[in-house]
Amino acid sequence: MMARQGAASMFATALLLGVFANIAPSVESVGVSYGMSGDNLPPASTVVGMYKANGIPLMRIYAPDQAALQAVGGTGIRVVVGAPNDVLSSLAASPAAAASWVRNNIQAYPDVTFRCVCVGNEVEGAAARDLVPAMENVRAALAAAGLDGIKVTTSVSQAILGGYKPPSAADFTAEAQGFMGPVLGFLARTGAPLMASVYPYFTYAANPSAMDLSYALFTAPGAVLQDGDYGYQNLFDATVDSFYVAMGKNGGAGVTLVVSESGWPSAGGVAASPENAALYNQNLINHVGRGTPRHPGAIETILFSMFNENLKESGVEQNWGLFYPNTQRVYPISFN
Repeated sequence: MMARQGAASMFATALLLGVFANIAPSVESVGVSYGMSGDNLPPASTVVGMYKANGIPLMRIYAPDQAALQAVGGTGIRVVVGAPNDVLSSLAASPAAAASWVRNNIQAYPDVTFRCVCVGNEVEGAAARDLVPAMENVRAALAAAGLDGIKVTTSVSQAILGGYKPPSAADFTAEAQGFMGPVLGFLARTGAPLMASVYPYFTYAANPSAMDLSYALFTAPGAVLQDGDYGYQNLFDATVDSFYVAMGKNGGAGVTLVVSESGWPSAGGVAASPENAALYNQNLINHVGRGTPRHPGAIETILFSMFNENLKESGVEQNWGLFYPNTQRVYPISFN
């Protein structure tokens, strides 16, 4: 969630909207981020039990966490593990550092079903030049360990998309074009997906008068934006397809998009309430099996997040959780 406020301003007027269908997704296509920025969170063994009890098959952790990886081992829950931004430069500079990172954080947990390694999260500025060298070194280290089935990717913010445009006109910002070409080239060559944060909430909250709330919550009664042959009824689909169009313009025409974060806060800001959060997240779970107008088929999507996190900045940042730290639900939601 590092660059999402930027996403709000970049999208201030809004990409308007994609086809909603109340069709259950493949259960494999929806996961939840296990954020740990709280001093009152339950132990990892309890958290993994919550994933199992709620039928959540995919977990994203932002950095290797020994307790979480030990607890999730052997459960079959797939794990997206982050190589965080603070190790990016060392991974980029040193194949030996990448080999050590893989040995300590991947090989050390043979019972964990790793979905992929996410090298860097919403990296921007000068640090972005380290992305591809770090990804190359981590991939080589995995291959040397006989683990080349674990894909290597990165996660980007929706702020790297330009301002309000229909999806067909979307592209990355000038700054992002400088690093996304090489990133997409790596992903295309290795068969890995691009991970991207998709937050209709920030687009709406930046300028609530520019769009009806129903566009963001998947509840608009009909198509709002006609973009050539494609009719859009929700902002999530428009944003996902904007990514696909921009990827195609920057060497990533064959790369798949995974939504690495999406959600709605239950307190702390414009239109942030348990009711709206429940509407958005349940509709998202029900929707992503359908796909978007340009890309039908299940969209692998990771909700943000498992818990409200009290060590984050006050306001909406502390209120993205599906659960309170005491393990009670913030609002009803079903993954089945």
